[in-house]
Amino acid sequence: MQRKLATIMVGDFVGSTPAMETDEEGAISRIDSVLETVRTVVQRHDGRVFGAAGDALLAEFASPVNALRSAIEARAEIAALPGSSGGDMRFGLHLADVVVVGSDLRGDGVNIAARIEASAPPGAIEVSGLLYDQVRRVSPCGFEDIGERRLKGIVEPIRIYRVTELVDRHVFQFAPTRSAPGAAQSPRTNSIAVARFDVAPGAVADQCFLAEGITDDLTLELSRLRGLFVSSRSAATALTTKDPVEIGRLLGVGYVISGSIRQVGDDLRVNIALTETCEGLVIWSDRIKRPFGELLDVLDEIIARVAATVSGRIEQSELAAVRLKRPENMTAYEYYLRGLDHHRLIGVSDIHIHEAMAWFERAMAADPGFGRPFAMHVCSWSNLPSFDMSRAEQQVAHALALDPSDPEAHRIMGAIKMKSGDFVSARYHHIRAHELAPNDAYILGRSAAFYVYAGEAEHALDMLDRAETLDPFLPVWITEERVAALYALGRFENMMRVALTLPFQTRRKSLYQVAASMACGDAGKAELLVRQALSLDPSLSAVYIRMQETYADESVTETLVMRNCDAGLPLTPRKAAARKKSLSLR
Repeated sequence: MQRKLATIMVGDFVGSTPAMETDEEGAISRIDSVLETVRTVVQRHDGRVFGAAGDALLAEFASPVNALRSAIEARAEIAALPGSSGGDMRFGLHLADVVVVGSDLRGDGVNIAARIEASAPPGAIEVSGLLYDQVRRVSPCGFEDIGERRLKGIVEPIRIYRVTELVDRHVFQFAPTRSAPGAAQSPRTNSIAVARFDVAPGAVADQCFLAEGITDDLTLELSRLRGLFVSSRSAATALTTKDPVEIGRLLGVGYVISGSIRQVGDDLRVNIALTETCEGLVIWSDRIKRPFGELLDVLDEIIARVAATVSGRIEQSELAAVRLKRPENMTAYEYYLRGLDHHRLIGVSDIHIHEAMAWFERAMAADPGFGRPFAMHVCSWSNLPSFDMSRAEQQVAHALALDPSDPEAHRIMGAIKMKSGDFVSARYHHIRAHELAPNDAYILGRSAAFYVYAGEAEHALDMLDRAETLDPFLPVWITEERVAALYALGRFENMMRVALTLPFQTRRKSLYQVAASMACGDAGKAELLVRQALSLDPSLSAVYIRMQETYADESVTETLVMRNCDAGLPLTPRKAAARKKSLSLR
């Protein structure tokens, strides 16, 4: 028998029997409309409907992420149909090895997806633990861990996760806003990309956090050198290819640095290579074996060697000036990297907020003179309802006192000052962050938000242009800032076109689309968009807008609120049990 690995999505219309009893012809018409909407969305995401049973559809996808997005978008589009709501369908998704029988798929994998769907409440999207593990790092949404569930006819219990709201601020969400450019880009002068480091064969899986952290630190510290053009971390990670020539063609860089890492006891083994991208020639490569306590010295050596090779002679004084303050205790650095690994997944599941904070707290205790964990702890904490702005400001001020050269600490302080209404201090910290990391697309993109709120949307657009030059695969949480900037400028038609280029819905994009539609006199479209937004997050309300869209000119925020409420957005959350929205400084 032919077999293949596939993601199975089962969608079922809820309540068809009572609907038929009340109005048979009307119910049939409504069910057909809903199922046709699901078919269209499945095709849009490169899926295939392979089975139907009355009011249910079975679809397959090669990509688990596409399957998840398909379910989310189908639910939103169903909510916009006349007489429908997001609760008309429920979905079950599972990743499994299935049997191919002609155009049909069969086996336990299909049955499990169907059982997950059947056990889900109306309007819910539930996925198996196997599928969750595949999508959690690139998911556009959060998840609630439902726990293990025994499904009818399935011997072993299946871990179930339920889709919650969309993720607004997913720091390392590598969901690119555009596909890989088809035409080759000429390499920029003194340009380099840091490919994601691998865990060397034989290393334990637990060392992934170390490989990710080294990739981050190399990218950040190289981007602080003004003589280098450094492609962003997300750009290098968004590419699936490992071929330096292909990376150079797609990112427009002349060099690629790549490598792997393995920790064996107290020893660290790093394999590293610098490759030019025109012909794929290795300029230099090295195998480094040093005690783990000398890891940061190894990074300094790599940075100096890369800088000397790519951009010629760089004074030692400049190299020293761009270095972040090093921890005195390497255990603290390891704890910091473990916290950062969980911080990347904040928004996907609340457990990562608490895990990130716990690791940062361990790092703070292990080395009270190491500033970065203090700042990142605040960044993680801002995702919880318990966040205290005053205490957070004091903690970030302490981080900056320990290391005034940390650009991310300056950016976080700038965000805190902005949320507190102190736009003068916020401007200083955002400018300082950019000065300290002039080639960091992350800093540029997040700083653009400040200028939107400060009433300088044109400058924000210039910063976003620069960020896109550094990173042709900007994640949605940055690119959606262009929507806000164009709205603030009153360029509503242009804003709508940009909004349509985003690969999936976000709450902010939807709210700005609603307001722009109302401003253009299209109340019908605005009301439809509100219904879609509420299907994605039933607790969405004006409270969220006032918390997140903090313009210096408060009338802009209030107009945004008024236009959304006039289109049907509630003033306060409709669900009494809805989770309190968090601020999120990411």
